[in-house]
Amino acid sequence: MATRSSPLARWQAAAVGRMLSALYPRLVTEAVPIRTEGDRLAEAPLADIGGKGVFVRALQAAVLDGRADVAVHSAKDLPALTPEGLCIAAIPPRGEVRDVLVGARLADLPPGAVVATGSARRRVQLAAQRPDLRFADLRGNIDTRLAKAEGFDAIVVALVALERLGRTPAVTDVLDIDLMVPQVGQGALAVECRAEDAELRTLLGAIEDPVARRCVAAERAFLAALGGDCSVPAGAHANLAGGAVALRGVLAPAEGEPLRRATVRGGEGEQAGRELAETLLGGDPTRSSGRGTPERGGDA
Repeated sequence: MATRSSPLARWQAAAVGRMLSALYPRLVTEAVPIRTEGDRLAEAPLADIGGKGVFVRALQAAVLDGRADVAVHSAKDLPALTPEGLCIAAIPPRGEVRDVLVGARLADLPPGAVVATGSARRRVQLAAQRPDLRFADLRGNIDTRLAKAEGFDAIVVALVALERLGRTPAVTDVLDIDLMVPQVGQGALAVECRAEDAELRTLLGAIEDPVARRCVAAERAFLAALGGDCSVPAGAHANLAGGAVALRGVLAPAEGEPLRRATVRGGEGEQAGRELAETLLGGDPTRSSGRGTPERGGDA
């Protein structure tokens, strides 16, 4: 199993191994840690080194050339388009999707406080709530980020990372999805293998969570409609409401423009993702199903 070399990535690969071993007791899995371009250039802003795909390309190459049978990713690291020859064979049960402020509660931050995050999505949503905040860049694995937290008034990380590694900072403020729409695929794992390997696809399919798959597929369709590895700040979160996908999203079309928020209800996964992107990009949602509902007033 190809995996990044960080503690969180190793935890994720081990978790997938445990899921498979529980179903196939004779199956032996081995993690193959790979240092990606994103790991080597840990101090550079993501936008300068090619976007979030820098965390997965080396793992995908290892699967395609036979050095590994599968790759285990954080689903949020995957560009929306899967390379030719690969497939996402399983989306296991999803973890926590919310972000968390570490070091201070949002309401307690003084005017002009400095919040560190490498995510433009997080910055624009926090700025919509607190225009007085200032921001600093922050990269590295979760322990590196926590070690740097004392240098700022607060940092923002994914809550699931703290939970999976058992990290318990003294002061945290979990940010509700209404305030901070998560990154596409946040909290989910994605297990890739070669598309032609039917036997392995069947084996991996046994750890699939159909609900997680539908929700992540809707979010990834939204990202694909925005451009695949979109450089504009955007986020989306899907859940199931009455058996149908309900998908909410946020987009900042350009620097200085107000946030656009919308919700699509009642669509199927990929259709809902496309409708949400059309709505947030300024299209008329009634041209498709009429389910897109813009929500812009509170974020101007």
